Amino acid sequence: MTRYALGRLPGALATLVLASIVIFSLLRLVPGDPAAALAGPDATEETLAAIRHELGLDRPFLLQYVSWLGGVFTLDLGRSYIIGGEIGALVRAGLLNTAVLALSAMLIAIVLAFTAALLAVVVDRPWINAILTGANTAGLAIPTYVTGLVLVVVLAVLVPILPAGGTPPAGLFAQPDVTAQYVLMPALCLALPLSAAIARFLTEALRTELSQPYVTTARAVGISRRRIIVIQALPNAVPAALTVMGLQFGALLGGAVLVEAIFAWPGLGQLIEQAISGRDYPVVQVMMLVSVGVFIVVQLVTDVVHAAVDPRIRLGAEA
Repeated sequence: MTRYALGRLPGALATLVLASIVIFSLLRLVPGDPAAALAGPDATEETLAAIRHELGLDRPFLLQYVSWLGGVFTLDLGRSYIIGGEIGALVRAGLLNTAVLALSAMLIAIVLAFTAALLAVVVDRPWINAILTGANTAGLAIPTYVTGLVLVVVLAVLVPILPAGGTPPAGLFAQPDVTAQYVLMPALCLALPLSAAIARFLTEALRTELSQPYVTTARAVGISRRRIIVIQALPNAVPAALTVMGLQFGALLGGAVLVEAIFAWPGLGQLIEQAISGRDYPVVQVMMLVSVGVFIVVQLVTDVVHAAVDPRIRLGAEA
């Protein structure tokens, strides 16, 4: 297992370095001058030149990239000149909030997806399948900003049982019951499309397993369908579903931008939105690299877990 994990590291690092080059290059091609955005419309050429020199924008492209990459490796991410403050501090503050929201959303999504998939194959009634198919389609088709607004209207206005947004006044870990109230709506909003995608894939994986010869043999010796699904089919279907879970978890950061804006949740999504709106390029390029890094780490962890539960994966890679 260790050999398999180490074998995946070079590819992950190469992808991250390539992504850093693309991100750094693309931001230099975006229309607009960061110095002009910082100095304002009435700034003189001398002021603009001084700001470009302070930001290092008057140096050759390669030197700018090497300097920025060196800062990333030493965790010296620089300062935000529009939002204000050290970029590292901004990322750390937003990362904690987004991690709590993303993990809560993934937990809710897994519970909903496994419940729906097992209900579809265990009960296996046309009306159950029709309801679950409709719910999955709605979960995938309805945008998160629509779901978020509906949740706020229903659970915070019409039936005021949950706060409409924000974070716990005493902090995330001071009162877990209060934190759960603040997290539930944004996490549910973020979880619904994830659970729909995972449930659809897991349902088909279970149905594929139920068509295998070992299921026919088990039924022939008198083992109940429900026991076969829970004891044999589900463990065989989970490894394939892990890949989908990893992809969906990697996409959480993108979905968090809208959800955090709707529920005033101060995480990385809000930070990205503020940086892009204000053309705070140092923050934008760091946040894009963080997004890519999170996605790569999640995929690497997913592959390792997949290989741990399915030995055929690592045996094939080591062959």
